[in-house]
Amino acid sequence: MPPPKQRKIALMGFRSVGKSSLTIQFVDGQFVDSYDPTIENTFSKDVKSKGQLYECKVVDTAGQDEYSIIPQSYVMDIHGYILVYAITSNKSFEVVKVIHDKLLDMTGKVNLPVVLVGNKTDLHLERRVSTDDGKKLADSWKAMFLETSAKENESVTDMFECILQEIEKSEGNVPEKSGCVIS
Repeated sequence: MPPPKQRKIALMGFRSVGKSSLTIQFVDGQFVDSYDPTIENTFSKDVKSKGQLYECKVVDTAGQDEYSIIPQSYVMDIHGYILVYAITSNKSFEVVKVIHDKLLDMTGKVNLPVVLVGNKTDLHLERRVSTDDGKKLADSWKAMFLETSAKENESVTDMFECILQEIEKSEGNVPEKSGCVIS
């Protein structure tokens, strides 16, 4: 097996969309119900995907809003981004667009390795952002899209596998056609 690849992934989005819950569900396999605003935490987990071992550092960022200044450290050594909104919040969906634009400006890149994630599918009765709207936004960014529930551990591992594949693709290690599709 090839040596492990180190990958740093940042989860970004509006406050209380579930970035920490998704991260802790992925790393520790548990759901944290209480809301405690994050300043910034970094978690580590080894992941095997398509025969490759990855040493993942997951940066769980503080919630951003449309006025937040994105620290330079979120651009310098990050390999890929998981941009999270809550399907129950139009505001979080709007903020994720602003974050994406700021990241493009700061990196100077046209395409970034990004997975767009609509979280909180367990609250489907409170849905405000349609699956179609999420898909359309991701398509406009040429990004992967999926919906998750940190609470029910639905598609949580998938979103990390998707971002690893997007990073590989951006580095020219994967043919364009083999995108990540989670249905």
